[in-house]
Amino acid sequence: MCGIAGIYNLDNSPIDVRKLLEMTNVIRHRGPDDEGYLLVDTQSGLISHYHGDDTIEPIKRRTQHINQTQPANLGFGYRRLSIIDLTPSGHQPMSRSDGSLWIVYNGEIFNYLELREELIRLGYQFRSNSDTEVILAAYEEWGYECLARFNGMWSFALWDNRKKCLFCARDRFGIKPFAYYFDSQRFIFGSEIKQILLHPIAKSLNMAMIWRSMKLNSFLCYGDETYFREVKILPHSHYLILQSGNLVIRKYYDLDPTTFETASISFAEASEQYRELFTDAVRLRMHSDVEVGSCLSGGLDSSAVVCTAVKYTTQRFKTFTAYYTEEERYDERPWAAIVGKHANCDMYYVSPDPAKVLADFDRMTWFNDYPVVGSSFISQYYLMRLARQTGVPVLLDGQGSDEILGGYNHAFYRYYADLLNKIRWLKFVREFPSYLKYNQKGTIGAKFAKTLLAWIFKESTLYNQEAKHLFESPFVENIKDDQLFRQIVDLPVSRLSNFLYNLLMTTSIQTLLHFEDRNSMAHSIETRVPFLDYRLVEFVFCLPSEFKISGYTGKLVHRHALRGVVPAKILARTDKVNFAAPGEAYWMRREMKPLFVQTFYHSRFYERPFYNHRLIEEWGKKYLNGDDRHGSPLWRIIALEQWFRN
Repeated sequence: MCGIAGIYNLDNSPIDVRKLLEMTNVIRHRGPDDEGYLLVDTQSGLISHYHGDDTIEPIKRRTQHINQTQPANLGFGYRRLSIIDLTPSGHQPMSRSDGSLWIVYNGEIFNYLELREELIRLGYQFRSNSDTEVILAAYEEWGYECLARFNGMWSFALWDNRKKCLFCARDRFGIKPFAYYFDSQRFIFGSEIKQILLHPIAKSLNMAMIWRSMKLNSFLCYGDETYFREVKILPHSHYLILQSGNLVIRKYYDLDPTTFETASISFAEASEQYRELFTDAVRLRMHSDVEVGSCLSGGLDSSAVVCTAVKYTTQRFKTFTAYYTEEERYDERPWAAIVGKHANCDMYYVSPDPAKVLADFDRMTWFNDYPVVGSSFISQYYLMRLARQTGVPVLLDGQGSDEILGGYNHAFYRYYADLLNKIRWLKFVREFPSYLKYNQKGTIGAKFAKTLLAWIFKESTLYNQEAKHLFESPFVENIKDDQLFRQIVDLPVSRLSNFLYNLLMTTSIQTLLHFEDRNSMAHSIETRVPFLDYRLVEFVFCLPSEFKISGYTGKLVHRHALRGVVPAKILARTDKVNFAAPGEAYWMRREMKPLFVQTFYHSRFYERPFYNHRLIEEWGKKYLNGDDRHGSPLWRIIALEQWFRN
């Protein structure tokens, strides 16, 4: 797990090595264990490897310091968090033995041992025990098709000196980040947007992107867009090739809608196959040369990860839980304790102090490159800090389960709309009343109304309708909703499968993974997400909807498959509030009220023309008087203002 940086001047002019140093040093938090640089003259093919101040001693002894450089028009920078192959052999930038291929890489290829054995049988030799070298050999053997063989998370830049080609790629679901800038003369890339902004480039704002994320915070990450018009994100499941002055971006992976809900197996068979795939996904992600622990919320997802992971460690497994005492629903300790006792874990707890949150808010915004759009992400930030303080540099986490298994309340609306659409009246009548009565999320009226809307409208229309009531601003008249949400697709599949597809490939998971990466790497922590093993994802999408939802219960196959592994009380739990934190409901009125006042009663806020100031003032007054209905959008506006001021 690392941070990467790079500059490529296509006009062959020398790069600014000082900028490359700045880009690499500004993400030191991503890799405090090692540092490395590569400079290439792409015309002559001359390649030089350099070290920095934090480079490990064995590499320093055989390279020059980056200050002693020769002109080059391509440069790589690298920061290392040592996880696999802790020896100098794992140092990056890394090359094949003949020096024709060089790579800087952030991530883990979890099946690298299996790929390594396959490549050895094909005649390849290896100098290290790292997954990085496996990527190089896989590229040499299979070219761009190597990506289809990787099971893991990655973003990397690979220079092919023979083809004079820069090959960059990102994993299937966007677990690891890759930002870039390209103006036909310069290509600048890095793990974080702040690296790109160090350069003298146009920094005009992408107001459509800002507006979109203020409407729905699940759109904080969207396609290739960022808050800056000129700074782009390489979309997940894509790679780019920069060769002969031409930049080409191609999609190499997608879920196949023709396979959705086509599995002709029994529920018992599906549960067995699910358990095998999930167990193997966790097993692969337990491979590490340093200690691995896990986040634990007391919910079904993280509990399943913990109870499975303990089978693959010889030491006491450590778990980390965030909790709050404002209300019982924010306190996960009783549930986490059930899991910890069952799995015989060493348990660590953190309760973020709102006064400390207030003091750290600017810093969190800086680490994230974006507004901290929900107080739930603050829990993650402090939990990662605790793990680092405890000496555990790798954590497993449960991201992705809701997106593939129908864990969100909106999935139920689509499921019941499907029953209506398919005229499955008996099943609808048998299950819908129990959902209305026992599912605790939303009022009965809201459940009725949203199920009806999901039956009537297509998915793209539903997103526009959901967004309209959240926030309004005069300048939005120049931005059409169908353009704001144009990447929401309407597939010829069930409403539930279409909804889950969009969550996974376009909306929810991209934002969650952004915060997962930034909050963990802020404290030099690597996180791994077993639910996004592509084998498990593809299998779940092939299962019928009724294997995922029934009555008021979601994630049905997951609950059944983990019987005997996860405590029965956790499997039966349906009251879990996703990423619950009290910032919006409590802190803004109390300990964080100074930030509320500084935001909404400051001249800079009123100078921004795109806010609907009258409406926001009205919401603010109601909120301070105890009305929580607009707590979330008010928090998002505060977070955006802090981002502007940063």
